[in-house]
Amino acid sequence: MTPNPAATATLAARATAFADLHTPASPLALANAWDVASARLVEAAGAAAVATTSAGVAWSLGSPDGDALARDRALDLIARVAAAVSVPVTADIEGGFGADAAAVGETVRGVLAAGAVGINIEDGTRSPAEHAERLAAARAAADAAGVPLYVNARVDTFLLGLGDPATRLDETLARAAAYLRAGASGVFVPGVTDPATVAELAEGIDAPLNVLVGPGAPSVAALGGLGVSRVSLGSWVAGAAYAVVRRATEELLTDGTYGSLAQSVPYGELNALLKG
Repeated sequence: MTPNPAATATLAARATAFADLHTPASPLALANAWDVASARLVEAAGAAAVATTSAGVAWSLGSPDGDALARDRALDLIARVAAAVSVPVTADIEGGFGADAAAVGETVRGVLAAGAVGINIEDGTRSPAEHAERLAAARAAADAAGVPLYVNARVDTFLLGLGDPATRLDETLARAAAYLRAGASGVFVPGVTDPATVAELAEGIDAPLNVLVGPGAPSVAALGGLGVSRVSLGSWVAGAAYAVVRRATEELLTDGTYGSLAQSVPYGELNALLKG
């Protein structure tokens, strides 16, 4: 398919605008969505961008998280979300939905065709060298398309407890540097929110730092003061939504009451968000 120059220019401008949102002075705060309705709610609440959560997307499609969802199903969901909102969309593509770097490049071409301007791609238990190859392939695919895709390289050392705790920070910084050399735009380090470590990460990473937040984490403003440029709720929002399903069902079946639904989004409000 021949690229549409106007569409490419629009996507490129949106990608640049999305990148500009990453600043410690006012960190980009992302409440991750997993379908069109959640994306529209996030946008309507005033969010500057919409991020998908791989876990929420997988769960909503009947799949576990962790590179189990088929690429085409993920891309279809990304396209639906991107078409439904007017703000930039960044997509969590797990490890890249592919067995090797070439497949990651193909995924990125699909992400751009779907209308997203950013990706999260995680290293997990892969070697840093292999992940750097995946990041380089992602960057090359985006460059070839003429779009400055925001590539958020996730480093899972803290989240998965990899390596010696005494050297984990140094290992994280080394991976971050390698991933930036490979073409990453920013670095995502989930699994750590203690101020001292976050400040060291922000100081040691020469790019915008993203952290995963949830109950008990410092506020967005406090994290910005430590040098964080982006905060994400990740799968917390989807998990909370599914918790309502469980609570409401248990209450209905045990007490025969309905208090768990007291803070439901009104039918008319949600319905109106999905019109037009």
